[in-house]
Amino acid sequence: MKRSSADVRRHDRRGRAETPAGSRNSEILSKDGLDRSLRRISHEILERNATSLEDLALVGVLTRGVPLAHRIAENIRRFEGLEVPVGSLDITLHRDDLGNDGREPELRGSRLPFDVAGKTVVLVDDVLYTGRTSRAAMDALLEMGRPAAIRLAILVDRGHRELPIRADYVGKNVPTSRAETVRVKLVETDGEDGVITVAR
Repeated sequence: MKRSSADVRRHDRRGRAETPAGSRNSEILSKDGLDRSLRRISHEILERNATSLEDLALVGVLTRGVPLAHRIAENIRRFEGLEVPVGSLDITLHRDDLGNDGREPELRGSRLPFDVAGKTVVLVDDVLYTGRTSRAAMDALLEMGRPAAIRLAILVDRGHRELPIRADYVGKNVPTSRAETVRVKLVETDGEDGVITVAR
């Protein structure tokens, strides 16, 4: 079978995540599909919080959850003219695998330019897998205060949960095997938009 050029890409000089040689990849979301998924999530957030939009806040989980949260906030601004505050959350110290690789953790710092107390906070991340990252994000957020509610918005849910965690808003559900990797690429972090699975 002839390989496409996308099947043999490596990391480029900018360090963008590329598909290694010898891997097989399958597109989950194109740029347009990614945009549609975020618009749908944005509409669902508005519909489910229609009576309390003034208490709504978005918090992106570093790294790719942050630009996704900003895009959702921009969609909400365009749809409703509402400015929803956006923060970023560093979950490094709350991970249950901290220190397993023997390396010092790299702290990037959380930035929440608002008080979470009493707010409905929507945590935003790119991929939901075992649920451990989402649990760490909730732990980190609760150290900042006591929200009225915490919701979870995910671009791609790939299954294989190890904790009883379920997203409230999902862009796309994708059945995967544990041998596959889901790679989310965003213009803000990788220079392009799209989601692929990679299987070695």
